Amino acid sequence: MPLRSDIKKVLVIGSGPIVIGQAAEFDYAGTQACRALKAEGLEVVLINSNPATIMTDKHMADKIYIEPLTLDVVKKIIKIEKPDSILSTLGGQTGLTLSMQLAEEGFLAENGVKLLGANPETIHKAEDRQAFKDTMEAIGEPCIPSKVVETVEDALDFAEVIHYPVIVRPAFTLGGTGGGIAYSKDELHEIATNGLRLSPITQILVEKCISGWKEIEFEVIRDAKGNVITVCSMENFDPVGVHTGDSIVIAPAVTLADKEYQMLRTAALNIIQALKVEGGCNCQFALKPDSFEYSVIEVNPRVSRSSALASKATGYPIAKVATKIAIGYSLDEIVNQVTGKTYACFEPALDYVVVKFPKWPFDKFVYAKKTLGTQMKATGEIMAIGTSFEEAMMKAVRSIELGMDTMRKKAFKKLTDEEVRAKLHDVDVDRSFCVFEALRRGFSVQEIHDITTIDKWFITKLKNLAELELWLEDGELTQEKYDLAKKYSYLDRTIEKLSGQKLADKGIKTRHAVYKMVDTCAAEFSAETPYFYSTYDDENEAAEFIEQHPTDKKKIIVFGSGPIRIGQGIEFDYCSVHCVWALKEMGYEAIICNNNPETVSTDFDTGDRLYFDPLTFEDVDSLIATEKPYGVVVQFGGQTAIKLTKHLQESGVRILGTSAESIDDAEDREKFDELLEKCKIPRPKGHTVFTTEEALKAANELGYPVLLRPSYVLGGQNMIIAHCDSDVTEYMTIITATELENPVLIDKYLMGTEVEVDAICDGTDFLIPGIMEHIERAGVHSGDSISVYPAQTLSDKIKSTIVTYTERLAKALNVIGLVNIQYVVYNNEVYVIEVNPRSSRTVPYISKVTGVQMVDIATKIMLGETLKEQGYHSGLYPVGNYVAVKVPVFSFEKLHDVDTQLGPEMKSTGEALGIAKTFEEALYKGLIAAGFKIFKKGGVMFTVKNSDKPEIVPLAEKFEKLGFELYATSGTASMLNRNMIATNFTYRIHEDKEPNVISLLESGKINYVISTSETGRKPALDSVKIRRKSVERSIACLTSVDTANALVKCIAMDKTVDDLEMVDITKI
Repeated sequence: MPLRSDIKKVLVIGSGPIVIGQAAEFDYAGTQACRALKAEGLEVVLINSNPATIMTDKHMADKIYIEPLTLDVVKKIIKIEKPDSILSTLGGQTGLTLSMQLAEEGFLAENGVKLLGANPETIHKAEDRQAFKDTMEAIGEPCIPSKVVETVEDALDFAEVIHYPVIVRPAFTLGGTGGGIAYSKDELHEIATNGLRLSPITQILVEKCISGWKEIEFEVIRDAKGNVITVCSMENFDPVGVHTGDSIVIAPAVTLADKEYQMLRTAALNIIQALKVEGGCNCQFALKPDSFEYSVIEVNPRVSRSSALASKATGYPIAKVATKIAIGYSLDEIVNQVTGKTYACFEPALDYVVVKFPKWPFDKFVYAKKTLGTQMKATGEIMAIGTSFEEAMMKAVRSIELGMDTMRKKAFKKLTDEEVRAKLHDVDVDRSFCVFEALRRGFSVQEIHDITTIDKWFITKLKNLAELELWLEDGELTQEKYDLAKKYSYLDRTIEKLSGQKLADKGIKTRHAVYKMVDTCAAEFSAETPYFYSTYDDENEAAEFIEQHPTDKKKIIVFGSGPIRIGQGIEFDYCSVHCVWALKEMGYEAIICNNNPETVSTDFDTGDRLYFDPLTFEDVDSLIATEKPYGVVVQFGGQTAIKLTKHLQESGVRILGTSAESIDDAEDREKFDELLEKCKIPRPKGHTVFTTEEALKAANELGYPVLLRPSYVLGGQNMIIAHCDSDVTEYMTIITATELENPVLIDKYLMGTEVEVDAICDGTDFLIPGIMEHIERAGVHSGDSISVYPAQTLSDKIKSTIVTYTERLAKALNVIGLVNIQYVVYNNEVYVIEVNPRSSRTVPYISKVTGVQMVDIATKIMLGETLKEQGYHSGLYPVGNYVAVKVPVFSFEKLHDVDTQLGPEMKSTGEALGIAKTFEEALYKGLIAAGFKIFKKGGVMFTVKNSDKPEIVPLAEKFEKLGFELYATSGTASMLNRNMIATNFTYRIHEDKEPNVISLLESGKINYVISTSETGRKPALDSVKIRRKSVERSIACLTSVDTANALVKCIAMDKTVDDLEMVDITKI
């Protein structure tokens, strides 16, 4: 069936800001969908609140609304745009839930809008826990014993019937939010209460816990004619009980006998037929390891994280095919673009193994609970491709950026055998490394399997790696040992480190990697879109491909930003993709090297060639040996790519844009100080130190508070503001636990207004698209601050000083391309905090709201075009007539024991944007898009540190005038009452008397908590417990007086979404 004639204008709903459980995979899916719809000549309207994505780029859709993803907003846009259809299956859980609510209310029918991809009945059957159970029973597919309940009492009663442990799964939530495993009555009471509150339909499923079974997933596709295919099978390294987003995943499934595989494949196809899904669908099964017994765990009737992985693992573009099916095509009418010959009804076949490894945020959150369960905690993931599981695993370990090049974790070397045995019982983020450590110590495969229930196949494969390492460590290094280590993808330096011998001394013949092509059909048909992975044998398919496709275009490699993590998010992928587009437009061949399966940059048709590989020195050397590029770009891949600069330059590779020396000048403290002296630009006073003694001396000399941070950092990793000697000692103990190559920096902390600038420089002229001002004072990381463009409170004198300083710095550092500079304005003076000669996380949003395509301009500059030739004048770009407010989004409810107090270390996972004619309206939209609820009345709870008390008075007064009821702990309460502001007194947690803070938060009377404290981080502190309780009760908790003042402005405006204009950014 060709394109449906009743579809002319489609509304695509995006997935909103990046949170744990919903990351960049929906940007990738949404981008593919928009492109597929436009290719069919349809008009596309897009709504998504995330400004950092390629999906919200001006040429992705005909109309783009970066607006909050709430029911009222979507209704308003449907009334303005009058689309005839909605595509709901590519915006993650957010898009699906919104479409479902619109359909159930009858709003879509009233406005003549069709739901494409999945009809309401399909969504209901898959997402509503009881309906899903009934559907499975009707088609004879086994489910785990379970019951859907809507009260805590029913949950407790059912648990008595099936016995503990039980798993709680809330309906219509994302990434397992609100779920968990309960081993006792008390635990179930807590998890069930929480789960019911977080489920939009107050419904949870209580099911028997079958942890220890194998978890297998199938990615399947169905069209309206009823044709079905399986795209990919995947198996979790971890047994059932660990969320699939937190598990190492292998594709294709490797431990199944043919009978088991066919049985589950048939079940997956039966399920998708019964649910009548049109498009992509993900089916998760639990398989009992010692029998043919299996159960259906759940089904997602939409494109998911697993579909992104399956797409990249097979080269089969699931999101694109799902979109075409949604508008009427069938599988036998859609051409597979990788081969260009076969159709989408061909099932992909793989002649390689793919390993997905999660990226967790625990290097940032030292005190967080690292255990894994049914709630997802990973912020991103990487994918590695190899000819064997061992090889793919070794590549995965060094892609994940934990500073590891083998599976042996430094911390485990110190443990005794007994401690290792005990550690094997912990289901946490280090589990695979612990298994490896046990194998190195001679634990048997059987014993490890008995403790972990991880399949023996995986343990045996890891044993091969452990035995190889022991062999390398023993005796002389030979060519035979070297060749085997290379086959398993060990780096040369790792082989030298393990054997304690230099390769050159032993006359070992070293070798570069060769590249194999991903072709979706195990080489039955030749592939047309080149997409490669490295391995070690004699045939280099990438070299052959280059030879067979001669071109006189110059080749340029763009290095990507690796896995999504806090501090380095999707913004850098946006920059990499824009760079590639600009290179192609200028007539260059653009080659991408990256390892993140969730992103647009690793889509098979973004670059001219794609290499799916780790971004380490040796991996990059092999790529350069095969491609022999004209030059490489490192400016757009965040710290991951920047780290390669020095090495590439020493290898004689041409680095386009700012040179390695300039990058070093900005990062190296002493060189940077000299540069500022020369430019006559002030900065906060500071010192560099290596030891705790030096740190204490420096801190006392500067006077508290001081800011401590390591040099060379991104996302404020390991930064704190210290208020006393004990803070400095605690910090230095954590930092000096690992060897310090670079010093720690200590600065006097200035509490002023923070201002941020992204600029483009061509060596002569410079352009600042806009000056951004942060609402929170300096000391809150720029990625966690609410950022406003154009700046609202700066005088013209300050603005012109900022422009002058930016010009001086850009020229002194010889910036060719982008530079990001952070300033603090303190007592009417401008100080420089830091300078980064690369793209930053604000580039996408500033590009979108000013219309200055920063990355494209910078890419052209790197290749010799000037700003003037591109039609830009030096200086500050004229201010537009809209205000844009970027609001950070956090994922605290997923991370237990993490203190939510904002500080110099970044904690947000994503961001939302509000755009309006006035600052207040833009802020209002931004806060709603970031998930804040704007209450007009209710309770506000204050508990603040002494230095903030004077500022709390005017703030509390504003809340009181608006009719809120005020509550506070002792010190804060007495001060507010002294100032004639009526405040209810409440006891602190440790005082253990009523009225207590905790019972107050539990009571439901409180809508906002304002909590600031001198120190934080440690889960045992009262202030941290209050903030955690707020997160668990979904109460907005503000940890900065500035944020609270901004919120009060919005409440006082007394508007709703209906009063605000919806802004189509293609018209800005």
